[in-house]
Amino acid sequence: MTEFKTAPPSGPRRRMVMTAGAAAIAALMGLTACGGDTGAAQTPAPENSIAVGEYPDYYPADYKDLVTAAEKEGGELTIYSNTDQENWDPILRDFKKKYPFVTKISANNLDSDEVFQKALSEKATNASSADVFVSNAAGAWADFAARKGMLADYTSPELAKLPKFASLLPGVVAMSADPQTIAFNTTLLEEKPESLEGLAAQIKAKPADFTNMIGVRDTTGAFGFTMFYNLTEAKPKSWDSIATILSASRPETSSGTLSEKVLAGEYKAGVLVTAAPAFPVVKNSNGLFDIALPTDGTVVIPRGLGISADAPHPATAKLFQDFVISQEGQQAVLEGGLSSYREGVKSVQFALTYQDVVSKVGEDNVIMAPYESVPADKVKAFTDRWQSLLK
Repeated sequence: MTEFKTAPPSGPRRRMVMTAGAAAIAALMGLTACGGDTGAAQTPAPENSIAVGEYPDYYPADYKDLVTAAEKEGGELTIYSNTDQENWDPILRDFKKKYPFVTKISANNLDSDEVFQKALSEKATNASSADVFVSNAAGAWADFAARKGMLADYTSPELAKLPKFASLLPGVVAMSADPQTIAFNTTLLEEKPESLEGLAAQIKAKPADFTNMIGVRDTTGAFGFTMFYNLTEAKPKSWDSIATILSASRPETSSGTLSEKVLAGEYKAGVLVTAAPAFPVVKNSNGLFDIALPTDGTVVIPRGLGISADAPHPATAKLFQDFVISQEGQQAVLEGGLSSYREGVKSVQFALTYQDVVSKVGEDNVIMAPYESVPADKVKAFTDRWQSLLK
């Protein structure tokens, strides 16, 4: 692999690296637009088989009454989410197959906290328009769900068939269980970073080569805080690796930004990057960009889904929740690049199931982020320690 032995780029050199990276990204975008791809991914996977009008025998006998009620709601559904359209496409496609009377679904892509801010603002003015909320901001979900009158009281018949972690809060279920990864530029690192400890070791070996060359998810945001707080709570020794990593890092606000800068060569690696938005970059990078699950602690953050108490289309929203966590729905979740968690889902290229994560790093090294608020004193203690380690 190529190694840059000189000091990290700055001034004109840095601009040259970023310009080259931008050109690489533009070229890759062009390949994507023209249908270019890597490996076997050039052949699209066949669409999922959906059983229209058929339901598992564990569904209630009167479930078709719910379907009838949904048919009378006009075939519309509005989702407030922090999920990319690329992730939604197979899910919405297959839900419409399951229920052909649903013809119009709006699913926006807000920031993880903005989903709840928008809902609360509309509630205050009696102008609620959302049917379903989707976000992976664990702490924000806990605060939101505790408020009266925000979430519908609905228990899906699918819940009993799911792992315990899928029931996140009263009225909130896991749509997916998304792992956080180390993203890296394959030409800039001497070896694949299989763990946080391994990445830290590379930095220690040649610290001058890594100054400001690691991107790290900013913990001032709710999602970044959730990642690293739960990692350090479950694996206190990870602070040793984090201290070394932060000494070479700059914080970034999103997995998308981290992925772009790693691909462009502005960073050698990004910590921690959500697998779902990283996989399209892996897919289209011609081997320049890759991700790894840290074997010394992989944080998995469920993507919560709940139904609005003021849903304009409540029956349709219930059908949607049931579908997303069903076997059919979880297959679509995986096809969209999010991590499904039901047993028996067929593998999809450039996507990971929860079972894949467990198989790779071991169950003891999977850290499932709980949906709960963190006391203010613990937030301060973590934040103070984190900030003291940034150079």
